[in-house]
Amino acid sequence: MNTPAYRDTMLAITGGRAVLRADIPVLPMSAFQDAIANAVAKDGCRVVTHFGLPDPTSDELIVLYAVLAHDHTGRLYISATSAPRSGYPSLTPRCFQMHLFERQIAENLAVPLHGHPWLKPVAFPGSVDRRAERSSPFAGADDKVGIMDFYHIDGGQVHEVAVGPIHAGVIEPGHFRFQCDGETILHLEISLGYQHRGVQRALKGGPNKRSWHYAETLCGDSTIAHGCAYAQNVEALASCRVSPRAAAIRGIALELERIANHVGDLGGLAKDAAFLPTASYCGRIRGDFLNMTAMLCGNRFGRGLVKVGGTGFDIDDQLRAELLRRLADAQQNLLPAVELLWNTPSVTARFEHTGILPRKTALELGVVGVAARACGIDMDSRRDHPSGIYRFTHLPVVTAQGGDVLSRAYVRGLEIQHSIAFVREQLQSLPSGDTFTPFAALGADMFAVSLQESWRGELCHAVLTDADGRFEHYNITDPSIHNWFGLAMAMRGGQISDFPLCNKSFSLSYCGCDL
Repeated sequence: MNTPAYRDTMLAITGGRAVLRADIPVLPMSAFQDAIANAVAKDGCRVVTHFGLPDPTSDELIVLYAVLAHDHTGRLYISATSAPRSGYPSLTPRCFQMHLFERQIAENLAVPLHGHPWLKPVAFPGSVDRRAERSSPFAGADDKVGIMDFYHIDGGQVHEVAVGPIHAGVIEPGHFRFQCDGETILHLEISLGYQHRGVQRALKGGPNKRSWHYAETLCGDSTIAHGCAYAQNVEALASCRVSPRAAAIRGIALELERIANHVGDLGGLAKDAAFLPTASYCGRIRGDFLNMTAMLCGNRFGRGLVKVGGTGFDIDDQLRAELLRRLADAQQNLLPAVELLWNTPSVTARFEHTGILPRKTALELGVVGVAARACGIDMDSRRDHPSGIYRFTHLPVVTAQGGDVLSRAYVRGLEIQHSIAFVREQLQSLPSGDTFTPFAALGADMFAVSLQESWRGELCHAVLTDADGRFEHYNITDPSIHNWFGLAMAMRGGQISDFPLCNKSFSLSYCGCDL
């Protein structure tokens, strides 16, 4: 069998490792883009992350990095290239997985990408007047970045429906613009980035006292996942090995985070289908799992539990026994509530064939997590790119074939059961030893990348250090970045009344695209 060409031109590593920046191949732009396009189209790779930063050697250039994942071999492939600030050809027409990443690069660095099908901002960085910026890709737009035109469909029967950015619930701001023919959605356009948080900019120059707090608050319902990704990068850069006990506690916390959010989403789906029994039960039982996390560290969302070098808290015999008891009680209460969903015809009829995302479309978009597995895509970073405790203990990967709301709900239901079994097993066989390993200064001029399977799907942290071992650039790719366009495609041709239900079935993060 011939070795794919990109493997000879890109650096192969595994997640949670650090490499010298000098070892990353710097390719000509054409070779860089060909390698990515061919790896995705011909060898089943995925674009994990793609980002750019100013070239320190020239004001006229930027440096682009790409990380691809080959799930069957567990390898990550890294390469870089330079591009002129005056603009360069977009790769999106050849590889649609690049579309949102390229929009972010154009927005953050004010570099036009020629041939991109819809080059508008993703997370408007403040009220910057783009008309005043050199080589602005947004030239000719309205005065402020936040007032961009939406895609428009003409027709006598076509009308627009705008939702948000302020919503009727306690959720983050996001704007949805529907182009409809009667009740049928022809196109959905999603605008995010109304909070302008600037977390990635704030991480530059770290690590410092605030870096850790930024990392674990990147997305409040994914504290453990983002905390683990950040910690693994710093540990890799500092050549620090986490103890087996700390790795097991991190795994317990990550699965409790997954369970709590999946339970909450099943309750939310039941509520959107007007099925109050499961909605009421899951709302309460979600709190039971959050309270278990609070028993571990004093915070229901896991703040302070993960630390660089291990964990900030340990589990003694008394706490272990209480967690096992509460886990059994919560599982006993949860299973009948979830079974009500599958055994109620009016609910399954509402879920089935609603918001279908075809498998082919999901692959083209690079969708991850529950949304991908519900389309029959067998992927999970805990198995495909394992780190920590997942290198030694594996969870079954749950898939469904429908790609609809029912499939996304069903995957969540089974993942809850597997995660409960995992937490019970880890509590019963918790390794002995310390929970913290001291670490030294970070290596200079290095690159590290870490993947974590959060409850939404794969998230990626990538960091570049400078000559002093400080963060020169910190890049975060939340799973929602891969999945928002999947939601838009799932709604195409559907009824506008199905949007709340379909939106909850994806359960994406608004702030995850506003970093």
